[in-house]
Amino acid sequence: MAMIIDRRLDGRNKSAVNRQRLMRRYKQQIKKSVSDAISKRSITDTESGEKINIPAKDVKEPIIHHGSGGIQENVHPGNKEFSEGDQVKRPEKSNQGGGGSQASNSGEGDDDFGFEISKDEYLDLLFEELALPNLVKTKVAAQATQTLVRSGFSNTGVASNLNLVRTMRRAKGRKIAIASPYSKRCRELEEVLKQELDKKPHNEEKIKGLREELSLLRSRIEAIPFIDTYDLKFNQFIPQPKPITQAVMFCIMDVSGSMSQATKDIAKRFFILLYLFLSRSYEKTDVVFIRHHTSAKEVDEEEFFYSRETGGTIVSSALKLMRDIIRERYPTEDWNIYAAQASDGDNWEDDSATCRDLMIDSIMPYLQYYAYVEIHNQEHQGLWREYEKVGEMFEAFSMKQIRDTGDIYPVFHELFKRQEA
Repeated sequence: MAMIIDRRLDGRNKSAVNRQRLMRRYKQQIKKSVSDAISKRSITDTESGEKINIPAKDVKEPIIHHGSGGIQENVHPGNKEFSEGDQVKRPEKSNQGGGGSQASNSGEGDDDFGFEISKDEYLDLLFEELALPNLVKTKVAAQATQTLVRSGFSNTGVASNLNLVRTMRRAKGRKIAIASPYSKRCRELEEVLKQELDKKPHNEEKIKGLREELSLLRSRIEAIPFIDTYDLKFNQFIPQPKPITQAVMFCIMDVSGSMSQATKDIAKRFFILLYLFLSRSYEKTDVVFIRHHTSAKEVDEEEFFYSRETGGTIVSSALKLMRDIIRERYPTEDWNIYAAQASDGDNWEDDSATCRDLMIDSIMPYLQYYAYVEIHNQEHQGLWREYEKVGEMFEAFSMKQIRDTGDIYPVFHELFKRQEA
């Protein structure tokens, strides 16, 4: 049996099946390369594809081959360099590609296996194991989407909804029911014909009549159609309101004078990852951007990432603004509320205690999850110590420290890693 696959409409992606097989086989190596690559990207380059390198030793396939077999005799000569019990130094590893080594007149190796992954493949791998914690479905909103659900069967419909099993079952039952009288009469005639054939001498006229009647009945049975319009059964679908898992994410970024440009770039990368994750993984998710120094302001995406405004540091201004926005626009019975805050931890002397009280009394009781990242490579400051008291009271509060760009994705992954049920 020959199978012909028409690939004329496949464009240039003729090896798509092989590509997916390759990505499944070396998924762990590819995911490691993706997580390594995210820390080297610029802020504006996060949504493009990526060139992935897999070490050559990881793509080698095992080979089964015949051994030499038989009985062999070998003579191994001794040597003048080693005696029994001597320790032999391990041979130096050959260079496995990738560059960066000094020139040498010895050794050999293989280049890493490299290939390009698309933007969608890159983001799928990047966010595969992530999810918003404690996300629950809320009531059906006025703007709830409609989804089609199964609602029994119908005698009419389009060909794509044809239920083959039920159609064939009805066709078989109908054919058996219609043919039943003919089949019963055929069995009776066959019994009579057998008796006539056993008699001596044969009654040729009667035998001929029996055979003609049998032939007529059998032709009537064969004339019963295999499938009739009556047999057709179609899957029926009706629109049903779909509960929307509504969520809002508050992105709070410190842009005070204590935040250096490098620290702000790390914060922006963290929030770009978060924004891409939300827009790609969830259908109904609002994102509220808040920048703060001595005062806080709700801004749009463009101003959040690219505005140069700066000043002193009063973190509580951002928390108060978030509290007010929640009360005005996001009733807690309808929305899953999340927040992510990035700061260097530097705050006005008496304001950290105010932040703690705001979190405990006015914010954390209404939030599904709060993630705080402190961006610096020194000892923790007052805000961190006050937030530790919040973390002791609420399991939905998490804190992590980012020291350099290499920590961005690992910290992000740990904060939003999917929790097993």
